[in-house]
Amino acid sequence: MLRVLCRLAKRVSKAGDPCLSVIRDFAKNSFSPNAKTSLTVGDMDTNAKAFLFDLLSTPSPTGWEVAGQRKWAAYTKQFADRVENDAYGTAWATMVGTSKKPLRVMLEAHADEIGFIVKHITKEGFLRIDRIGGSDTAVARGRKLEILGDKGSVRGIIGNTAIHMRKDKPGDEKTPKIHELYVDVGASSAKDVSKLGIRVGHPAVYTDTAEEFGTNRIVGRALDNRMGGFIISQVLARLAKHRERLRSTVIAVNAIQEEIGGNGAKMVAHRLNPDVCIVLDVTHATDTPGIDYAVHGEVTLGGGPSVTHGTCNHPAVVKRMIKVAESKKITLQHESSSRYSGTDTDVIFNTREGIPSGLVSLPLRYMHSIVEMCDLGDVEDVITLLTAFVMSITDNDSFAVKL
Repeated sequence: MLRVLCRLAKRVSKAGDPCLSVIRDFAKNSFSPNAKTSLTVGDMDTNAKAFLFDLLSTPSPTGWEVAGQRKWAAYTKQFADRVENDAYGTAWATMVGTSKKPLRVMLEAHADEIGFIVKHITKEGFLRIDRIGGSDTAVARGRKLEILGDKGSVRGIIGNTAIHMRKDKPGDEKTPKIHELYVDVGASSAKDVSKLGIRVGHPAVYTDTAEEFGTNRIVGRALDNRMGGFIISQVLARLAKHRERLRSTVIAVNAIQEEIGGNGAKMVAHRLNPDVCIVLDVTHATDTPGIDYAVHGEVTLGGGPSVTHGTCNHPAVVKRMIKVAESKKITLQHESSSRYSGTDTDVIFNTREGIPSGLVSLPLRYMHSIVEMCDLGDVEDVITLLTAFVMSITDNDSFAVKL
């Protein structure tokens, strides 16, 4: 993985895909999971970058994650001993440790993204929509959608009545309610819509995809939490280079339906029942204008991974994470959880008899929008941190409280 991915020389491949920059083979660069790394432009292989941007652009709204999950499973298969999935599409890649009775470490991210669902089709051929997850109506009007219909993808536009004709006055604009939004698919009747293969119940996502931004950042939709799925795949890639030193069994999980309550994580945690779990999700970077630290805490984009304290986060797991970060010279940011974390950690830690869990977060600006932004330095530090955490686990480790 690359600390400064966005500094890649934009040398376009013969196929013309800017994501397929020609760079040095990652295999030539040795990596020790127990040493702090300082990676450069040549440290990310072509396949990893192509996989990242392909994953980010693949529509995977909550409840319809299969397209992205197939790509994630196909990619991680090269590193794992086996890749499996459950009935609803949560996927996990397992790398078996060398110990006779290895501890089982689960690294979990979620695969789904927010979106919309067709709620009603008018006789004039417009679509009324509802949210999938926490889609923000404040940024919805005038946006292009990709509707996943029976006959394939159909382009639509969320209508935007001209400012001259709206009832709200300039300077007093109101955020539209979800039922006030409508989608234009170029149809003149409900029959025309049906001919396009669209009916009530079809999902949709924004058409916007990811792009390199500035010197070392990525901007786009679905970084929440497709970046997490990418990161745990890169942890597997690094661990695969040092299998002989891997004592614990690692299970990298890419779970479905986090955006509506963690359903995938709940099912897979009950099924796999690991000894310890690290959940990786995004967190709000609060370093932009208008955000009150007293309300939301202080998290800086580019300031390093965040660890959360309280509620579902086991103190012993958090303590180990801090110790590992110190050994790797990784700067951590700290957040508090007074009631719940708002992530899959909430439904994993209390599974069965209890699974010692910890939440690690990637700072993200502009969450639940088409311009979500992450810093590649933070991404690199999260990969290094999780890899080192896994390598720190020994046969004698126990995170259970002793009274």
